[in-house]
Amino acid sequence: MIRRYGEAVRHGKTYRLRPGCYAILSDGAGVLTTFQEKPNPEFQLPGGGIDPGENPVNALHREVYEETGWAISSPRRLGAYRRFTYMPEYDLWAEKLCQIYVARPVLRRGPPPEDGHTAVWLSLDEAMELLANTGDRDFLGSWSRHYF
Repeated sequence: MIRRYGEAVRHGKTYRLRPGCYAILSDGAGVLTTFQEKPNPEFQLPGGGIDPGENPVNALHREVYEETGWAISSPRRLGAYRRFTYMPEYDLWAEKLCQIYVARPVLRRGPPPEDGHTAVWLSLDEAMELLANTGDRDFLGSWSRHYF
């Protein structure tokens, strides 16, 4: 069974499955996050949707680069969770199936190429406080108790 986070399912809404992958990225001293300006300003684990036919690990590399400007290595899947949400940027009610990985940030290739994103290094405590998504915070907390 996959744990669910976030708002309750709204009756009368049709949700579309939207698989995605997200990364906990640490250099041992902090956590690399992305600050997304729109539609709601918030800190997030870098990642996003998996395109049709795309391998999740390839999507993870692409999404992390787009949102942070960093290349990563050694991704390892930690688990997954679901959340039901409205995505105003797509005018979509989505059932997000979020796969969480841990990986090493190895090379800053430049600023994030995706508009509206800024790469931000946070301390573990800051990340635990500022990440907007409860599922992301829970996975980061579980991972940090063993590896940080």
